[in-house]
Amino acid sequence: MNPKEVEEKIIQHFQGEEKMMILIFAQWCVNHELNPEELYLRAYPNQSANPALKEALELTVPKEEAGEVSDETLLGVLSLFGNDDLAFVVTEEIKKLA
Repeated sequence: MNPKEVEEKIIQHFQGEEKMMILIFAQWCVNHELNPEELYLRAYPNQSANPALKEALELTVPKEEAGEVSDETLLGVLSLFGNDDLAFVVTEEIKKLA
């Protein structure tokens, strides 16, 4: 593989992982009856709608059908991707839910 192909493969892998992080966030929100788009906009008010979040919302299932997404799992995944602002908003919601 040439360096360009390796770079493209790494980017594709990262994008796949990022989509999984967004799906975990969206499902956690659904499981807690929260609006993921609203939380996202609170964390990133200067960004427009996130197409990856809209895509992830289409993949979520009703909370009755979903497996549990623990608070710790979500916060850990957000941290891995440097989504500190979103993690802060999620932490605020976790405190409200407690």
